[in-house]
Amino acid sequence: MRVSDFDFDLPEERIALEPARPRDSARLLHVRADGLADRVVRDLPALLRPGDLLVLNDTKVIPAQLRGRRPARTAGGGEPVEIDVTLHRRLAPEEPAGARWRAFVRPAKRLREGDALDFGAGLTAVIEARSEAEAVLRFNRAGADFDAGLARAGAPPLPPYIARRRPARPEDAADYQTVYAAEPGSVAAPTAGLHFTEALLDALDKRGVRRLTITLHVGAGTFLPVTAEDTRDHVMHAEWGEITPAQAEAINAARAKGGRILAVGTTALRLLESTADREGRVRPCAEETSIFITPGYRFRAVDLLMTNFHLPRSTLFMLVCAFSGTARMKAAYAHAIKAGYRFYSYGDACLLERGPENE
Repeated sequence: MRVSDFDFDLPEERIALEPARPRDSARLLHVRADGLADRVVRDLPALLRPGDLLVLNDTKVIPAQLRGRRPARTAGGGEPVEIDVTLHRRLAPEEPAGARWRAFVRPAKRLREGDALDFGAGLTAVIEARSEAEAVLRFNRAGADFDAGLARAGAPPLPPYIARRRPARPEDAADYQTVYAAEPGSVAAPTAGLHFTEALLDALDKRGVRRLTITLHVGAGTFLPVTAEDTRDHVMHAEWGEITPAQAEAINAARAKGGRILAVGTTALRLLESTADREGRVRPCAEETSIFITPGYRFRAVDLLMTNFHLPRSTLFMLVCAFSGTARMKAAYAHAIKAGYRFYSYGDACLLERGPENE
């Protein structure tokens, strides 16, 4: 398939720069087999059935954005350089010699292997390897000591389409985190989950909708554009996820009893589909997934998807087209743009039913 098949025009004013307040007051577009319905997120309990199972991603965003300095080199020349680093893949969290991370670095051309970097607050790193825009960094701390140093030196990694238009704000640290976040490791939020409040979770409980959390650590690769012209030539970024035996058993039991599985976010969906067999049974896992879902994929584990509105030509827009049908999703997005829905990480949401090709 051509990547251009998933393009659409989005006015810049539709990009949300801050979240709805309260979170569950965001708009919710219900994309059904018989048409579209404009709702709000707090309507979600009424749109679900007792016995349905909500599967949420409990990953926690870490302060992966670092601003530091490469001091003047003692040999080989080079004046001090201010650098920006975005950590995106943990390589060795517990090595005594120091945590190792793959990171995007700017300006990459001013850096080379062996350079020392200073981020303040006692956190330093050495560049072990460097490519065009990335580097492998070995930090001076490991384990919990590294996490504590990162908490002092780092900042929330806002998506580039927000960071380009406004500076980070103190409230972003809370806004860009789900209320049920528990497992540190993501450098981007599972944004569909940002709409949930404790009040909404209580309302779902009273409705008889069950819920559980699984973990997929979101990488910064989620923001990378698709540069290939054909979807077959795109290489999907890998992300680490975990479904415990107890969680897999609960998901399979809910399906066996006739409950629908609602994935909250494309991250939860991708992990569920990565582990599901042909009958939709989910297996326990603790591994990386690089599943790339495009139209023609047959969904096995997920019946409903709650997700935000995604970028043109992105792997996530391809995924929702696969789930509900390309024509239906293009019509839904056209409606959302015309009706003033807010797009991307801090934007509104949609509740998707599977298209006829996945029934």
